[in-house]
Amino acid sequence: MVTLLRGLKKIRIKNLNDVSDCINRMIETLTDREKMIVEYQSELKNKNDFLEVVINSLSDGLLILDENYRIIRASTNIHKWFGHTDKKLIDTNVSKFIKIAKEVDIKTLSNDQIFIEHTPSLAFTASTVKLNSEEHHNKYLMTIKDVTTQKEIETLKEDFVATLTHDLKVPIVAESNMLKFLISEKFGEITPKQREAISNMQASNKELLDLVQIVLETYKIKDEGVDLYKENTNLNELINEVVIEMQPICENTNNPLKITLDSEIEIAADRLQLKRVLKNLIQNAISHGHSDSDIELTMTHKDKMIFIKVKNYGRGISKEDTGKIFNKYYSASKKFRKIGTGLGLYLSQEIIKSHKGTITVHSEENNFTEFCINLPG
Repeated sequence: MVTLLRGLKKIRIKNLNDVSDCINRMIETLTDREKMIVEYQSELKNKNDFLEVVINSLSDGLLILDENYRIIRASTNIHKWFGHTDKKLIDTNVSKFIKIAKEVDIKTLSNDQIFIEHTPSLAFTASTVKLNSEEHHNKYLMTIKDVTTQKEIETLKEDFVATLTHDLKVPIVAESNMLKFLISEKFGEITPKQREAISNMQASNKELLDLVQIVLETYKIKDEGVDLYKENTNLNELINEVVIEMQPICENTNNPLKITLDSEIEIAADRLQLKRVLKNLIQNAISHGHSDSDIELTMTHKDKMIFIKVKNYGRGISKEDTGKIFNKYYSASKKFRKIGTGLGLYLSQEIIKSHKGTITVHSEENNFTEFCINLPG
């Protein structure tokens, strides 16, 4: 009789044949498990190889970083852009290869421009996200995108538009001067009907000149920012000036302009630029509000903040569009068969930003739209 120990228990086996059968079954089980492990490893390898092919086929470069921003893994594009093989990249801090703005942390990159020292002729942007995994909670995925072509196309487009609008401005100004001469009867007397026709031409000419000027200023802001000439400004007086200038336009569309002003408020501001913003918001209210409905302009002062609101009652703006309304060239006008570039609100936002303020919009479709300027004061 043979005695085998299994754990803490003794198993008595009557003969060696039973032992042999037991061992054979164990061997078969181990062999089956070994085959399963080999098949599982092969499957994992195939999946890993497929994932590697997919990653290396992407036009973007991918990096896995540890908590100290050392490279754990990098795609083929990264090797090419960084100018190193995988062995030289692994365990090296990514900041050795890229440069970013000082105020931006690597882990908070979000389509931010970066400079890759090995590839200075190309333009890149990068984004970083923390891996959402308990096992890899302290690791980051960085995506690097080559945006050279997009930058070149954008530059060509902007240069073309800037040159075109600059060239357009010259004949428009010449036409404006000629219309002034005609209406002032420099070339002889004109009839009342001719005066009315020339006045209409002057209004159209001014709209066209304003449109060209807005496009030109958009590119100036992009390159140089908004030039401010700040002075002590009484906001109540400034708003009243805007109302006087815009009242005739509001009367033409039967949109009474109602104002509610707080006590006298003075701030350091660029009068011309602030008037431009308010006029644009009122014009926008006229264009997109119902005729015969009020346009409300209010100003309040609370907790060292100034709030200037322009509200109209009309079509309103959808939630989807409110997120785009301040984007360059986005215009809701096209939906209503009206002329507009979308640059007016973009310029208004840039002007308010330069005053350390913000401009927001709140709207309900088929009800109202309200723009709110927040300025420190």
